[in-house]
Amino acid sequence: MTQVLEALKWRYATKKFDANKNLPQDKIEVLKNAFNLTATSFGLQPVKLVIINDKTLQQQLFPVSMEQQQVVDASHLLVFCVEKKVDAQYVETYFDNIKAIRNTPDDILAPFKEYLLDHFSTVTPEDAHLWATKQAYITMGNLLTVCALEEIDACPMEGFSPEGYNEILNLEEKGLQAVLVMPVGYRATDDMFADFKKVRKDLKDAVIEW
Repeated sequence: MTQVLEALKWRYATKKFDANKNLPQDKIEVLKNAFNLTATSFGLQPVKLVIINDKTLQQQLFPVSMEQQQVVDASHLLVFCVEKKVDAQYVETYFDNIKAIRNTPDDILAPFKEYLLDHFSTVTPEDAHLWATKQAYITMGNLLTVCALEEIDACPMEGFSPEGYNEILNLEEKGLQAVLVMPVGYRATDDMFADFKKVRKDLKDAVIEW
């Protein structure tokens, strides 16, 4: 527990990355696996992670990222995308995967499967997008903690043009929409924000216990 709290005290929304330092592949593998292991509603995983390690592409994304330099200087740029369509086929594929991994009989899966098929046949596209976006926030939150434990610097971002990212990364063709961005890498030694004290409410003002 102490390790987790110390890691969370260490992390901050990195404002300036060292453009000359790259994350080793083993760190990227940790982030990929942590992303894939993150809990999502119904276990449907409507979020896909795009990992960019291409300075030319990062520079192209700079103008549609409110010109935030972290997007260019970070070792890697993580883009959290959601599925544009969670339909019957998507649900069927999910249950095919359950059967393949767990060998669960159809009669056991049937009630849950029918519930999801019915639910996603009636939900509006807007509500489905909102639901999927909430899952993206869950995955980003989990990765922020993992980054802290792995001493990877990160900066969660909402300040970007999803339409710009969709176009530059051809996400629409992949059935995806960008919803969140997170540059990761190593902080620059002259990032003054690294030494700022954290500003948080007192626990008594943040937590209610009964």
